Amino acid sequence: MSIHVTEPIVHPAQAELELGAVLHALSDPVRLRIVAELARREGEYTCGSFALPVTKSTCTHHFKVLREAGLIHQRPQGTTRLNRLRREDLEVRFPGLLETILQAATAATPGMSAATAAATPGMSAATAAATPAASAAAAAELKLKAPPARAVA
Repeated sequence: MSIHVTEPIVHPAQAELELGAVLHALSDPVRLRIVAELARREGEYTCGSFALPVTKSTCTHHFKVLREAGLIHQRPQGTTRLNRLRREDLEVRFPGLLETILQAATAATPGMSAATAAATPGMSAATAAATPAASAAAAAELKLKAPPARAVA
């Protein structure tokens, strides 16, 4: 009989959260989508509860990056992990940052708010985006506009 030992899930303390790591984690459209969905839902959700356009191993990578940056907290439950947004820790460490980024992402992707509003009550935007009719809208949601370049004086 073999015993499977898993590594402990490590999270940075609130004081250890680094702005660069948080911004890097949020620079990926899939990770930004995960954080936006967690911010809308509140509570704990498994990785599989997000309809993401990536493989399971890539999804695992994205959740690891979010955890290591301090954006989410993961806890084991059976053979899966439950994820929740570390909103309070982020607000204390970087006041207003998360809300500003989420608002900017929504403004930069006009279809994001429309897709969310069109979702059936009780159905997440990610689930609604997974339907064939919404796949084009979901793809558009993942593309963020880059800010205009600034001239250096």
